Amino acid sequence: MRRTLRRASLVLVCAFVAGAQLADTSWPIGPFARPDAGNPVIAPNPASVFADPIRKSPVHWEALHTFNPAAVVRNGVVDVLYRAEDDTGAMQIGMHTSRLGLAESADGIHFTRLPTPMFYPADDGQDSREWPGGVEDPRVVEREDGTYVLTYTQWNRVTYSVGIATSRDLEHWTKYGPAFLEAEGGKYANLKYKSAGIVTALRDGRLIADRIEGKYWMYWGEGAIHLATSSDLIRWTPVEDARGEPIEVLRPRAGRFDSSFPETGPPPVLTRRGIVVIYNGKNATSGGDPNLAANTYAAGEALFDAKNPAKLLARTEDPVLQPTLPYEKTGQYSAGTTFAEGLVYFHDRWFLYYGCADSLVAVVTASESAAAQRR
Repeated sequence: MRRTLRRASLVLVCAFVAGAQLADTSWPIGPFARPDAGNPVIAPNPASVFADPIRKSPVHWEALHTFNPAAVVRNGVVDVLYRAEDDTGAMQIGMHTSRLGLAESADGIHFTRLPTPMFYPADDGQDSREWPGGVEDPRVVEREDGTYVLTYTQWNRVTYSVGIATSRDLEHWTKYGPAFLEAEGGKYANLKYKSAGIVTALRDGRLIADRIEGKYWMYWGEGAIHLATSSDLIRWTPVEDARGEPIEVLRPRAGRFDSSFPETGPPPVLTRRGIVVIYNGKNATSGGDPNLAANTYAAGEALFDAKNPAKLLARTEDPVLQPTLPYEKTGQYSAGTTFAEGLVYFHDRWFLYYGCADSLVAVVTASESAAAQRR
């Protein structure tokens, strides 16, 4: 009898563990798959011309590369804001001028784009931070009142920071300067930082910036991922540790795809299981993932506590998106990149938009997951 009870108990324990393991793997958004046709969804167009307000002359603003996209659902279609590089400057990464283009799609795959950029360096008070490098790597969220909030990299080829801008229509923007400019009495005014995603939640089919404990939250940074909070989505303050340094909530892992350089991806999503953060990881030149080439960027997911955004609960062991196609494995960034930056929920599916080797824009999709719905 004791052996029978023991065996029954063991079965129950094993069933519980199996159930826990199943639950532990149910939180990520995905799995993602490439559509049968349509990729890459945005490619360079050397014919596009823009009268640049600083140069005072026409430029081929998306002649060389189009990549690293943000995305939002608006008026029943997907709008993608993508980084475009012109054909000026030296032929190396970061030495062309970047502007942001806008493209629209009724199915999330086939896009029609505006002929000129909708966000760019200009004589607007931010030109000293944005010229000649430009505006890079956008993420965009919708506020409760329908206003769009953009986080992007301001790059003047000397220093860089996360800039904040708002718009009602995605075409006309107000710039506010660096996110941390006024934080802690100017403590972070000279900090170099980039890659910022504001926490959202799925409401009526759209991802809306959401509060936790009365505050908006932002995951930001590269090399390690940090946190910041805001009451208005414009002025942000880094969350600090006991030493007065920005806390690190996600760090590199030896032997994994993110072994040297985790970096914030698209705006995170607050779900029933917690905060899902899709992030980009760089593989180390040694001691990294042996299945990926050195310096390759792939995307993973991390889960943080819904009430304590600094508390890491789980993390995918392997990438959820990695370079497999020729234009993902090499391009302007020769080591290969699937750099995720834009996430939307559209037609009952998730659409994740990403940059391919700093050269093109592509998309993967996933079916709805109950775990990824709002709490």
